[in-house]
Amino acid sequence: MKYTVVNFFSSDIQEWQKDLLIDELGSVGFDTFEDQDYGFSAYIPSSNLDIQALETVLLSQVDGYQLDYKIEDIEEQNWNVLWESNFNPIIVDDRIYVRATFHEALPSYDYEIVIDPKMSFGTGHHQTTSMMLSYILENDFKGKRVLDMGCGTGILAILASKRGAASVVAIDFDSICFDSVIENRELNNVTNIEARLGSKEAIGAEMFDSIIANINRNILLDQLETYAAVLKSKGELYLSGFYEDQDLQILKDKCESLNIIFKENKVMDNWCAAKFVKQ
Repeated sequence: MKYTVVNFFSSDIQEWQKDLLIDELGSVGFDTFEDQDYGFSAYIPSSNLDIQALETVLLSQVDGYQLDYKIEDIEEQNWNVLWESNFNPIIVDDRIYVRATFHEALPSYDYEIVIDPKMSFGTGHHQTTSMMLSYILENDFKGKRVLDMGCGTGILAILASKRGAASVVAIDFDSICFDSVIENRELNNVTNIEARLGSKEAIGAEMFDSIIANINRNILLDQLETYAAVLKSKGELYLSGFYEDQDLQILKDKCESLNIIFKENKVMDNWCAAKFVKQ
């Protein structure tokens, strides 16, 4: 498959602004992103590149910082093989072993999760995913109905299932992620994860005991009212994808207004994950 790379140049973009921009670029077909000294690169199948859609995203997102970009066509290559060559196994809390299909199995760990990385998010390497895995490990999911928003590869949904969840609904707007969840649940012999393509509208009116959402601050703020409506009383809400300094208090205030009370948080390299409980 032929790919096009769009290199984005910015010296003053903040990390949260970049994350939000990347999320929006994903919605118009970009499927792989790479940090660079000058900013970041975004990759898209050449046949899917829509300059007008790209410009629309930039007009709606670029506010308060300068951003330039350059488009380049690149030689055809096996992108999944290249991506996989940079995917190494990880260990979380000495109990969870996350590997790809081409890595050696290590059954000595309490939980082994097999992820076919393809080109979707959620392999466990990012600080936010690692902290959310820790929360699932530390808390009781047995018999619970769980919602995983922005599920990526489905890694969090898979661990929730392995931790005894009765059922898990895993939702992502990215079709690559949707397909990845279906494939990864089979790799892990998990049968109680339902994959859905979409955003908050895909949740419906069903109620959940626990909600996991590893996205970013702005999307979380937009979706929190929906979470509050479908989270049972005493239900737990786990959030990540944001920064401690800039974002945590804003999310705490929003949750409190919805009668969802902050309990604790984790921090890793200023990335933050937090636990809330609905009253």
